Amino acid sequence: MTTSEQAEAAADGIVPDSKDWTWVLERPCPDCGLDSGAVDRGDVAGMIRANAEGWTAVLAGDPGALRRRPRPEIWSDVEYACHVRDVFRLFRVRLDLMLDREDPLFPNWDQDGTAVAERYGEQEPAVVAVELAEAAELLAVAFEGVVGAQWARTGNRSDGARFTVESFSRYLIHDPVHHLYDVTGERV
Repeated sequence: MTTSEQAEAAADGIVPDSKDWTWVLERPCPDCGLDSGAVDRGDVAGMIRANAEGWTAVLAGDPGALRRRPRPEIWSDVEYACHVRDVFRLFRVRLDLMLDREDPLFPNWDQDGTAVAERYGEQEPAVVAVELAEAAELLAVAFEGVVGAQWARTGNRSDGARFTVESFSRYLIHDPVHHLYDVTGERV
């Protein structure tokens, strides 16, 4: 995130997340309850679809309420949904890279800068619901297409985190599950 993007994010109340969430592959999340390391790779596509259904239900609420932040530093429900939609889109690109290239380096993604630039809080919840469901379905279908040795193919983040397609699927699923917990308070 550039200095000007950081200033804009701070003005919007967004507290940039600088945590390395790869720990979710080693132990259950104490907040949402998901044990990503125990997730069967064959279940990920169904979990993506189920998560999208949860978001569709959330986004059917009052648009004004969905845009309200519980506190200035906590995203609104629609902001979380936009983030999840974009995570599904990004992970589809990264999955394709892992399947099509030898040990790719993923392009960086500034999630907080994207939230500001794309004006997540102003997006139309009904539109976001459709886009999120579409992105989820495309990603679910992509994971369903992974076979045999493809699960062992690798990819890397610029921070040094290294994934196989299998660990990548488990790492991915925590994000939308955790954010649905953030807005509903319902643990898995």
